[in-house]
Amino acid sequence: MKIAFTTKGTTWDSAMDPRFGRTEYFLIYDEEKDELTHFDNRDSANDAHGAGPKTAQKLFEFKPDVLITGNGPGGNAGTVLEKAGIKIFVGAGEMTVKEAFGAYKENKLNLI
Repeated sequence: MKIAFTTKGTTWDSAMDPRFGRTEYFLIYDEEKDELTHFDNRDSANDAHGAGPKTAQKLFEFKPDVLITGNGPGGNAGTVLEKAGIKIFVGAGEMTVKEAFGAYKENKLNLI
């Protein structure tokens, strides 16, 4: 299973980014390989409109099964992600990536 996190950095100790469309980074954890990779999404800060759907398109390249974030994606991006079969968990905005992963494993995040 691959889990994508919206983050402000590239390590397990990085702060989660509560935003989806303009998240600074995606950290992708591949549970089967026990491998952590990242994607720099900081160029989305320059998008006046449509950052969410554009970011969703980038995320598809990593083929995650789960997205963990703070506030969740907006309506358009959320619909696209859900149709792609990605489970979206929110409520991790004030955590580190490691804490968010633990909260997910303990069913303490909200599925939308």
